[in-house]
Amino acid sequence: MTAQQAQGQSYRAGGCTAVVGMQWGDEGKGKVVDVLAAEQDATVRYNGGANAGHSVVVDGQRFALHLVPSGILHSGCRAVIGNGVAVDPFKLDEELTALRKQGIDTSRLVLSTRAHVVTPYHKLIDALREDRLSGNSAGAIGTTKRGIGPCYAEKAQRSAAVRVGDLLNLDRLEAKLDLARSFDTGLESASEPAEVARTLHEVGRRLAAHMEDTTYLLHDMLDDGGRVLFEGGNATLLDVDHGTYPFVTSSVCSVLGIPSGTGVPGSRLDRVVGVVKAYSTRVGAGPMPTELLDTTGDLIRDRGREFGTTTGRPRRCGWVDLVGLKYAAMVNGVTELAVMLLDVLATVEPLKVCVAYDIDGERTERFIPDAEALSRAKPVREELEPFDESVCDARCIEDLAAPARSYLDRIVEATGTPLGLVSVGPDRSQTLYHEAAVGS
Repeated sequence: MTAQQAQGQSYRAGGCTAVVGMQWGDEGKGKVVDVLAAEQDATVRYNGGANAGHSVVVDGQRFALHLVPSGILHSGCRAVIGNGVAVDPFKLDEELTALRKQGIDTSRLVLSTRAHVVTPYHKLIDALREDRLSGNSAGAIGTTKRGIGPCYAEKAQRSAAVRVGDLLNLDRLEAKLDLARSFDTGLESASEPAEVARTLHEVGRRLAAHMEDTTYLLHDMLDDGGRVLFEGGNATLLDVDHGTYPFVTSSVCSVLGIPSGTGVPGSRLDRVVGVVKAYSTRVGAGPMPTELLDTTGDLIRDRGREFGTTTGRPRRCGWVDLVGLKYAAMVNGVTELAVMLLDVLATVEPLKVCVAYDIDGERTERFIPDAEALSRAKPVREELEPFDESVCDARCIEDLAAPARSYLDRIVEATGTPLGLVSVGPDRSQTLYHEAAVGS
């Protein structure tokens, strides 16, 4: 039995697994999905858009994925983009082309006809709003300006929203774009609806072979005993309902988004893998209590290659926030942890974790999903024994030296969640399981 199979013993026929980020994104979810996908019949994206990014390294080859689920890298595993995803069809077309050039069979991608489309108008609106906010006392949100927020807003407003299935109907597409342009005064100088409709229709025709009703597809697969893995874009502390509002993304990126984003009820979930970076990072604006604005923060950023997969922006870095992790474990019902990038902290001294917040002189161990209140939080730190580069030589979790094990134990203790796997490098082979699993 392989380590991956041993980790998957808890699956039942027709079972579901969710992989969810427990911080502000960029935790290494792509690698976890890639590791687990070998035992899956499908991997499914249920939220977000091309503002999210996963980097996966296989045999030294790096794949940058933005819309396509990481399962595409496994033959025999279908990659499904669910109805809850905001799809930029041009970016998706580019991504599929790039994957084909890297030798990946993209015919296994399935795209929901009911997913909403990010149009060029949405990107213009996104940029306009960010520019206006940057000159306002509220400050810019720090979006990627990929049009995701305006796309979800249009979805809620309904009348002018474009769905993937609409890309194949030129007349309907032009009528909706004409209506959308009339609604927003910032689009007077934008391209004519007929021109935008034509380009969207063209890319839609290139994607037509992938389009399907993914809700029925997934239920049919589960009813036949299939195994399905759901991968979220972004992460829990960026969730539009449960994150550091308003400095969040525009979708439900906790596991609570799976039912609405795919049509598969939460009762089908058997396993929730919470992905934790061994330290904290954040991109864009918003409070981050453990941020390090010093040489230690710079060291972590350089070692961890903490620059956005989608934007290339440098990420803000800091100590791991156990308060936020405990909250994320609670909200998602996490059943096991995947701790990533442990190797980045090797030789970092002193080594600290945040165990509580001090807010206006009062200590709390509860996370506050409100940006204004959280901005007043000062981290209460606990110092742990540093560990060395030997973590990179480990072949199972039990091989790790005592200081590294103690660091992991502290995370487990804070979240009340058992440890499933640990990553000590970017490649598939640099993934550690418990000795019993590896030796099976």
